[in-house]
Amino acid sequence: MKKYIYGLILLSFFACNSNNNRSDAYGNFESTEITVSSEANGKILNFNIIEGQKIDKGCLVGIIDTIDLVLKKDLLLKSQKAIASKKLDIAAQIDVLLQQKKNTFINKERLKNLFNENAATQKQLDDINGAINLINKKVEAVKVKTISINDEISILDKQIAQINQSIEKCFINNPVSGTVLSKYVNAGEIAMFGKPLYKIADLRELKLKVFVSGDQLPEIKLGQKVEVLVDKDKKTNNILQGTISWISSSAEFTPKTIQTKKERVNLVYAVKILVKNNGSLKIGMPGEVNFK
Repeated sequence: MKKYIYGLILLSFFACNSNNNRSDAYGNFESTEITVSSEANGKILNFNIIEGQKIDKGCLVGIIDTIDLVLKKDLLLKSQKAIASKKLDIAAQIDVLLQQKKNTFINKERLKNLFNENAATQKQLDDINGAINLINKKVEAVKVKTISINDEISILDKQIAQINQSIEKCFINNPVSGTVLSKYVNAGEIAMFGKPLYKIADLRELKLKVFVSGDQLPEIKLGQKVEVLVDKDKKTNNILQGTISWISSSAEFTPKTIQTKKERVNLVYAVKILVKNNGSLKIGMPGEVNFK
């Protein structure tokens, strides 16, 4: 009976030893976290998100007060309308000058006929030609005013476009699909440019960051499928599949919280493994990986 119990103890010891030696590297799960910040200044009128909520990309999650910007835009539009009305006056002036030029040409033809009959002088012809040239210069001068007005309208167009962009930034749209990890502000608070509003991450796929020794590097490569182990209970593990997505090109000292395969190795290389999240994985959760 004693031999049987002793044999069970030995078997249990080697089983535990085998389980401990099964993993080639250890680490923790992490995600790509995005901190969404304010792109505008003003009072937050609406901000309906809660921590743990799943939000789709492009979803409107909040609104910052736009009254001041809308009033500025309205003022610019009225200024633009007033300037545009000047173009109508200038067009009317050009029409008058062109009609004067037409009438002057008629008088010129009459005067030429009189000159040919010796009923008019050269000075009269010169005067009427001078009048036509003067009208042409007036037309050109008025056209220059039109160009100046068009430039003013173009500048206002750009200012209005800037206001429209600023108004658009007052609408807080979620940049990526994911889960809200942290919420930093609430409706009614004042937002300032660059102020963090909330943190979000896509938890459908997490990264297990582990550390390997130099002699393990030849065994791994990018895109390699590996076995990932996470705690199921005190004695057993869940087995998942992962893909190596990143291998550090430089070594670093072993982190205090990580136990490597060989404790005598002081320098290790960081490796990231993508793992599909079936809902059981959490940020910060420890994990193990078997490369073979």
